[in-house]
Amino acid sequence: MKLYLVPTPIGNLADMTYRAVEILKEVDLILAEDTRTSGKLLQHYEIKTPMLSYHMHNEHKIVDHVVGRIKNGEKMALITDAGSPGISDPGFLITRKMLENNLDVEALPGATAFVPALVVSGLPCDKFVFEGFLPVKKGRQKRLEFLKEERRTIVFYESPHKLLKTLSDFKTHYGGNSRVSISREITKMFEEHYRGTVDDAISHFELKKPKGEFVMALMID
Repeated sequence: MKLYLVPTPIGNLADMTYRAVEILKEVDLILAEDTRTSGKLLQHYEIKTPMLSYHMHNEHKIVDHVVGRIKNGEKMALITDAGSPGISDPGFLITRKMLENNLDVEALPGATAFVPALVVSGLPCDKFVFEGFLPVKKGRQKRLEFLKEERRTIVFYESPHKLLKTLSDFKTHYGGNSRVSISREITKMFEEHYRGTVDDAISHFELKKPKGEFVMALMID
């Protein structure tokens, strides 16, 4: 009668913790964002626990069924394609449902992309704001304007095809001299970090096509 929220590596498979492997081996079922992606991880660590697909497109339909099974005595683990469940990934809804039913939820510590990106950014990290992905259309400009008075380091996630648009929005709302650190492929062979002003970052990524998923840390000037 328990749900474990289990972080998985964001790139380097060696970042899986011993405890995470043990939990995934002992639970009755693993809820996986993409069973094909997670299947490779489970095979690597010789984990034979069955999986059930659980992602943003079906969680509202199956969450009550899953919680019901846990209530009846099963132990389950939730994993995402990479990183910690609930951080810009499924996890919140099922956690809330579990707590509403007075059932145990335990979150294991482990990999998440924004922490290493933040601590190597060179920007203040004693206090920071995590924004995740900005709205794509509706509410985007309003959210950017809302953050204008923020003086803590702001952390964003961004996809490669929207990176330049987001940098352009930063320039419009916060000025080209604001400082930014942009990280990609964290823990992987081609890990890269670009640090400079927003203006410099725009020039850099206009010449170098963005590839991979990005973590952006911004300090408004």
